[in-house]
This record gives sequence, C-alpha cells and structure tokens, in this order.
Amino acid sequence: MRTDPDQAPLSTDRTPDWPERATRWAQITLAEDDPLHFDAGFWLDLMRDSRSNATCISAGGYVAYYPTQIEYHYRSRFLGDTDPFGALVDGARELGMSVMARVDPHAIHADAAAAHSEWLARDLDGNAIEHWAHPDIWLTCAFTGYHREFITEVAREIVREYDVDAIFANRWEGYSGISYSDGARKSFRDETGLDLPVGEHQENWHEYVGWRRRQLSRLVSIWDEAVRDLRPHTRFIPNLGALAARDLDRALVEKHYPIFFIDKQGRSGIEAPWAAGRNGKRNRGVFPDRPVRLITSVGPEHHQYRWKDSVAPAEETKTWIVDGFAQGALPWFTKFNASVPDHRWVPPVVEAFTLHAKVEPVLKDLRITAEVALLDPTRAGQLRTPDGIGHEDGFYQALVEARVPFEFVSDQELTPARLAPYKVIVLANAEQLGDDQLAQLEAYVRTGGSLVAAYQTSLYDERGRQRDDFGLGDVLGVKLEDPARQVKNNYIALTGEHRLNQGFEGTTRIIGGTHILGVAATDDAQVPFRFIPDFPDLPMEEVYPREAPDRPAVVCREHAGGGRTVYFPFNLGAIFWEALQTDHGQLVANAVSWALGKVPEVTVEGAGLVDLAVHRGTDEVAVALVNLTNPMAMRGPIRETLPLPPQTVSVAVPTDQVRARLLVAEVDVEATVENGRAVVTLPTAGLLEIVHLDWRS
Repeated sequence: MRTDPDQAPLSTDRTPDWPERATRWAQITLAEDDPLHFDAGFWLDLMRDSRSNATCISAGGYVAYYPTQIEYHYRSRFLGDTDPFGALVDGARELGMSVMARVDPHAIHADAAAAHSEWLARDLDGNAIEHWAHPDIWLTCAFTGYHREFITEVAREIVREYDVDAIFANRWEGYSGISYSDGARKSFRDETGLDLPVGEHQENWHEYVGWRRRQLSRLVSIWDEAVRDLRPHTRFIPNLGALAARDLDRALVEKHYPIFFIDKQGRSGIEAPWAAGRNGKRNRGVFPDRPVRLITSVGPEHHQYRWKDSVAPAEETKTWIVDGFAQGALPWFTKFNASVPDHRWVPPVVEAFTLHAKVEPVLKDLRITAEVALLDPTRAGQLRTPDGIGHEDGFYQALVEARVPFEFVSDQELTPARLAPYKVIVLANAEQLGDDQLAQLEAYVRTGGSLVAAYQTSLYDERGRQRDDFGLGDVLGVKLEDPARQVKNNYIALTGEHRLNQGFEGTTRIIGGTHILGVAATDDAQVPFRFIPDFPDLPMEEVYPREAPDRPAVVCREHAGGGRTVYFPFNLGAIFWEALQTDHGQLVANAVSWALGKVPEVTVEGAGLVDLAVHRGTDEVAVALVNLTNPMAMRGPIRETLPLPPQTVSVAVPTDQVRARLLVAEVDVEATVENGRAVVTLPTAGLLEIVHLDWRS
C-alpha cells in the first residue's frame, strides 16, 4: 500500500468502457486467516488458464486485507506486514485484467459497535441486532453514517492507493429487514411524515418500499461519485440478488450502474437448472441494454447447512455457468477462502470459461430476442397471496419443455416500445397491476398483441388492494363470479373443437387446479375446457362426477386487431410446478402456440430437455441449445449430462444464401433452405451447441 498522500494515482490510462470488455470474472473471497498461507501464484495461473479477463478480490469492509489507515476499519489479525490484496491486484494487472475490490459493509466488530452504536441496525424495540451466524459482531443499518460516510472513506482509500477499476459491495444494504435505528426512523419521518411500518405489508408499507428504494439509490450515487472523483473511470457497483435492480430508481441506475452483477450462485432443492439463465432474462426485463454477469459458486448452494467451503459436482458447476451465459448472463466464479484443499472445482471452471471464450466472438455483437415474453411481477412490495408460489416457475418450466424461446419483461417497464418486439405476453399470475399497466396491456392487445393469463391476474391494484373484478376482464373476456377457493380432485373437461384441445386425444378430461376461481365468459369468447363440479375423493366408491361440466376453465378470444387472449381461472403454473403433470405443460404450450397464431421464427425439434436462446444480428442468427438432459434435471446437483440425440433447427430467413456453422463443434454444416426457412440437422451435442446462421454478403 502506498502511504504518501501526495503520490500520483497508480494509473491514468484506464477508460470508462472497461465493463464491456470484462466478460469472464474470477473472484477470490478471502477468509481472515488467508494472509498466513494463500498462494498468489495459484490464483494468477488459474486466471490465465481460464482466460479470465477480470477479477474481484476481497479488500475491506468487515475485514481489511490491506494495511488500512482508517480507524475502526478492522484489519485481519493475520495480516502482519503483508498485503495480499495488493499482491493480487498487481498480478492481475500484469495479466491485463480489469480489477474490482470487494468490500462488505453488512456487519462490524465489537470495538466499532461500542464506539458507534448509532451505526447499528435495531429491532422494533430499539435493541441492536447481533449477527445471526457469529457472536459479538453486529449488523449495520444502511441509513446511518456507517454507510454514507465510513464506507465512503474505505472506498476512497482503496481507489486512491490501488490500481482498481471499481469497488464491489457485497450485502451493501446492511440489515435485510426493517431497521428501526434512530437514523432510519428520522429519515423516513422527515421524508414521508410517517412512522416506519411494524412489519412487511403493514400500515405505511407502500411508502416504506418507495422510501427504501430512494435511499438505497442515493447511497449508490454517493459512493459512485466519491470514487469517480478520484479516478473518473472507476465505479462503485453494489452486488444484486436474483431479482435484479427492482430496489433502485431507474434514473440513478442509468447514471451509476455500468454493469449488473447477479448474486445467484447456484441452485438448491428442486430448483431447475434453467434458473441460471433466468437471471439474465430477468435483468433484461428491467434494463435490456445493461451488461449482466452471473456469480457462480464453486460449491453447493444449501441455504440451511451453508457448505460454503466445499465443492459442487463438476457438471453442476458447468451447467450453471453455461446456461447463464447462453441467456446473456456472462460468467463469474467465486471461491470462498483462498486455501484450496479440494481442487476438483478447477477443471469445470476452466472448461466452462474456455467454452465461453470460444463462442464469445460471435455472440458478443448479437442480442437475444424472442417472440414470447413472460411478465415479471417482481416490483418491491409485490403482493404475495398464500397460494402464490410457483406460478412463474411452472410457466417457465412448461415453456422450456415446449422449446419456446422467451424473454422477461418487467411490470415496471410496460410501455409500447418495450412490448412491441413480442407477439405474446404471458402473465403467469400477475395479480398486482396498476391502472396504467392495465391500459398498456389493453392497448397492446388492440394493436395485435396476444396475452396468456392465469389465476388472479389483475385482481389487485398496484397497492395490493383487491378489485371487485378482473382489471383485464374486458380484454380476457371474463367476469369474476366467485373468489379463489382451494379444491381437491379437480378436473376440467374438453368441450368443443379448439387448438387448445390438441394433444389430449384419448381422453375427455384432464386434471384441473388446486385453487380455482368461478368466472363467466363473454358471448364472443370460446370455452375449450370447463370445470367438472366438485365430487368426493374418498371413499373410493364415491369417486365419480355427479354433474355435467359447467363453469369455464379455459377462455379464449380473438380480437379485432389480430391479437388473441387465453385465460385460465386456476393456478395452472403453480400446480404444474408442484405436480409436473404432463397435461398442464401441454396446456401452456397449446395456449402460447395458439396465441402466437403463426409458425415461430425459430423452432428446434428433437428429444431431450433443452433451454433455448436466440441471438440475432442484422444478417445472422445464433441459436443456442443448452442441454439440460440429465438424471437430476429436477433435483440437483447434476452428476451427468446425457448427449442429445439429433436435433432439427429451423429458422425463418430472408434469403436462400445461408451459411451454417456449429460454434462449439467448430465445423461448417449444410443448411437446407425451403419456403423461407433454413433447416440444420444437429447430429448430437454435449452441454452446449450454438447453430450460427449467416447470410451476410
């Protein structure tokens, strides 16, 4: 560390466009004892072997890994006269890498807590909140001088003394719940005239959500301006969770967020492997042009047992990284603790990063497109009814199984310009929509767009207040007669000929929902399925229907402008995610296909579970197939990826002069062009293949 305050900055030739070039990130999250034994040579060799071009290195905050001069900035007790942070920064710069310094402001040690009790997060009774995982350290409140002033000085010290491009803040929001510190109480009262809510969704919650968003956004602005004042190209970039930038104001994000880093490090439980790519889609749904990087842990993600210093199976790690970058969330790996007792994570990281380096030259100039979008209702404060879990997951799984390329569009971004690229918008259970959002969706349908909606979509306004009827009732062709109720042994009967009935040959009924609403359909609507009235599920002798099908279970409409709508008055997505009944997935696929009303621009046919992404340029298309076919597809971790059998990729093209290449296999293949479509047969694929079609002159 340089100690002469008059010494010039280490470099003056860095440029502000570095985030665009930093596409493969290696993170080293140091443990306090790492200064005793960490091997800088190992890490620098790994950065080179994995073709990483950027790194994030632990620097300070909760523990400083450099000789800080700031009072109460806790130095590792093993630091001595070493500077592990500085050694890694210098080595990475010699490799030509971008460098970020990691800080963590969410907790402080006992000496700082005793000297500055005003920095601490507090519960409703005013008690300081001790860390849940370690004794005698204390959680901080983001709305106090600790974040605004102390962390600002830490960031400035690092930027002043080291050749870094950014400060990366982990757990930067401090305490995740409502903090009742004096600073938070006063700030909220001064801005709103109100008292903090006593809990989530309690009185003043709506105002709290807006206030918190504004305060956190201002904090980002303070930090970013503080480091840019020292070096104009340097940025302060807070870490984000899987729900992207929902807690930040758009204007400040545009000014202060050159890049997003998404902290969804892996899957656990019954999460599907496509959850990696969903992070990329969700971020584009809010900020479609903002670069995104997905953080991947080399260890398993188990939130209860927290095996943070362990190693996940190789195929699990590779799949998470590859599905992420196929959907636009470029790779970042993190290793907790710089000691490496288990080296099994190294080859899969190198393999996945090398794979990205191989396809990057083509994909970097293309953008991901789709004809279908799933509405992302993740605005902070979003209503969550007790039966509201799994709706998005179920529709997402069904669309992946149906091989429908699709994107997200945020409920914060419902504008004509953002909706225009899509032919179909899917509302899995967008229950909380404001009048302005309803107006945009209604206009979208009038101008030829189509909607597929389910369950309680539009039954609540933006504040979570229940409406008397569906806000989109006139568009969907339905009127609410009875609120949602829980049922068992429910079935829906096929009634009449319709595209949504296809694929159910050999039966007159299929399983319905577990939460259903009573609706009436308008006269101009079609009803291809109706609910069979309730009948017992026990004793077995009583399990038979007593009455004929009556109320609508699926309602379809064709609109004058060319758009189509489909509405399911039951929890279709949630029950598919829970029970994975094939008929429910077929119903989703049929609805989207009928709503699209034409042959899709891109189709991929063949056996296996494949996550698709369509990358487009002016005169080229790259269709990415991520092979999720494995024995553990719905229950991690993945042990093995089964090679795909032959796949047929068909793409609408404007010319019959088309070249085709498989980017991973690195071979040219024949494209047969007929009736305006180029068809390529992919003989097999491992984890990833990308079919690149090019008709540039």
